[in-house]
Parts: sequence; structure tokens; C-alpha cells
Amino acid sequence: MAELTTLARPYAKAAFESALAADQLQQWSDMLTLAAAVSQHDGMVKALLSPALTAEEKAQAFIDVCGDELNEGGVNLVKALAENKRLTLLPEIQQLFEMHKAQREQTVDVEVTTAFELSGELQDKLAKALSAKLDRVVTLSTAVDKAILGGALIRAGDTVIDGSVRGRLTKLAEAMNS
Repeated sequence: MAELTTLARPYAKAAFESALAADQLQQWSDMLTLAAAVSQHDGMVKALLSPALTAEEKAQAFIDVCGDELNEGGVNLVKALAENKRLTLLPEIQQLFEMHKAQREQTVDVEVTTAFELSGELQDKLAKALSAKLDRVVTLSTAVDKAILGGALIRAGDTVIDGSVRGRLTKLAEAMNS
């Protein structure tokens, strides 16, 4: 996974800089989301891995499937990826692009897992508190997992705050066993 990220990083950075210069961050985000989905479709995976097709044929097949959703920059990216046998990196490129975009826009997606459903009022309070703590605009999504017993597990990018009862019991057990 780390190797794929390393290979995808320069393409994501170039796409982000191009989108930023053209003031097309959302358009590029949409294009890369579509391209990442297309690159993971079973039929496309077979075509991309086929030794019988040339890089140009793979690029053209990919562009044809995406249709008018790709602008000139998107088409050029697909062609460059095909020439370098990197079309399968599109999901990683899309994720890295979204990270650059979120950093630029000062936003972060936060996933909160609790043992019970959170009320709308509690979600709003939590979003405001996290927004102040992270100094970013927070987009909150919630999930319910009864296995955490109580408390909450919060994931914001690389940051994980484990305030769950299960997490605390695990830490206590580790401390007692050491």
C-alpha cells in the first residue's frame, strides 16, 4: 500500500496543482472519483492488465468509458498514466487529491462510532467541539457499533481518539499484563 501511495503521489500533486491553477478543484475531484471507480470495475481491470492492448488502446478505452466527464486535463492524465502503466493507481491518486483538497479548503471528514445512536443536537455539539479542536470545518458521519460498549471512537484523517469503554479496558489489561 505504501508503495502504491509513493507511486501515486506525484500524479496526485500534479493533478491538484493543475486543478488549483485552473480553479477547478471540484471538477477535478469529480473526474478523479469517476476515474477511480472505472479503474476498479472488473471489465476495466481485465483490459488494463491485458498484454494484448497497447498503452494508447488502454487509454482510449478508458477515455471512451468515461465519456464527456473528463476534461482535457483529465484526458491528458489518463494518457500519461497509460503510457507509464499506472492506470491502476487511480484510486490512490484520487485519495491523495482529496487529501490535498481538504487541506486547502481547511476541511476534514470525521467518523464517530458509538454504542448508541447520537441525537442531532449531540452531533452538532460534537461537530463544533471537533471543529474548534482541529481548526477545520468538520463533516461528521456517525456509525453504531455495540461492541465498543460505551463512549466513542473518533477518526479524523490520521488522528484517532479512542474514548470507548472497550479501548479503555484494553489499555487497562495491557497495563496490568506488563
